[in-house]
Amino acid sequence: MLITRHAEALVVLADARYVPPPVRQDGREGTLAWLRAHVSRFSTGDTHTGRRRLVVDRLAALDPAELRTAARARTLERDGDWRGVPTEVLGTALGVRDTGAVPAAANGYLSGEESPEADAAVAKLLAQADLPAVTLLLQAHAATEGLIENALRHADHGGDVDALLRETLRHDPPLKATRRLDTVTGDEVTIDLVAANRDPGVFAGPDSFDPARADAPHLTFGHGVRPCPAPVHALALAAGVLEVLL
Repeated sequence: MLITRHAEALVVLADARYVPPPVRQDGREGTLAWLRAHVSRFSTGDTHTGRRRLVVDRLAALDPAELRTAARARTLERDGDWRGVPTEVLGTALGVRDTGAVPAAANGYLSGEESPEADAAVAKLLAQADLPAVTLLLQAHAATEGLIENALRHADHGGDVDALLRETLRHDPPLKATRRLDTVTGDEVTIDLVAANRDPGVFAGPDSFDPARADAPHLTFGHGVRPCPAPVHALALAAGVLEVLL
C-alpha cells in the first residue's frame, strides 16, 4: 500500500502495529547484516526502546551549537570542499578518529545490500566505537549530506540558512520514502514522504519552494513511535557547512 496523504502517514507512523520490515538475524558478528540486526532502526517493541535510549543518551552529550561551529570551521579549513565534513565532525564528537569507512558501511545500511567492502567497513568502525556511535554515524552520513546537497539546489530562493534547511526538509527531503510492515495484515506500507510533505490539504502552495514559509509539519524526521533521534544535531551540522558555502 502506498500512502501519499499527510494525515494517513501520521496515523501509520504513530501506530505501533506498523514496524520496519524485518532484517535477517543470522549475520556473522561484526558484519553489515549483524549490525542491522542489532540497531534500533530495524528493531521493534522493548528491544527498539532500549536500543534507541542508548542512542539518545549518547546524543545528549553532544552540543548542537558546538557541532555547527565545528562544521563551519572544518568547511573553511577545506576551502569549501564539504563532502565528508558532517561525518568527520560528528565522528570527532563521538570519539571516532577515523571515519573513512563510514561511506562504504552506510551504502548498505538502509538497503541491506551486503558486500565484502561493507563488512570490512563495519568491522573497522566497530573496532573504534560502540554500536550507538556507529549507528549515529551511519544514519547521519547520507541523510545529512543529502540535505546539504538538496539545500544548495534551492539556495537561489534566498532566506537565511535555517529557513533554507527547513523548507528543503519539506519540499526536497533527502529520504524520499519510508517503509513499514503491518503486523496485523502482513502488508507492506510505503509512505511517500515527498507527496505527504506536499499535501495540499496541509501546505499552502505545496509545490512552491518558499523559505519564508512558517515552520511546516513535514514528516522528513518521522513522527510518532519512531521519530529521528537527532534532528537538531543533523540541522546543526548542515547549517555549519552551508554558512560557509553560501
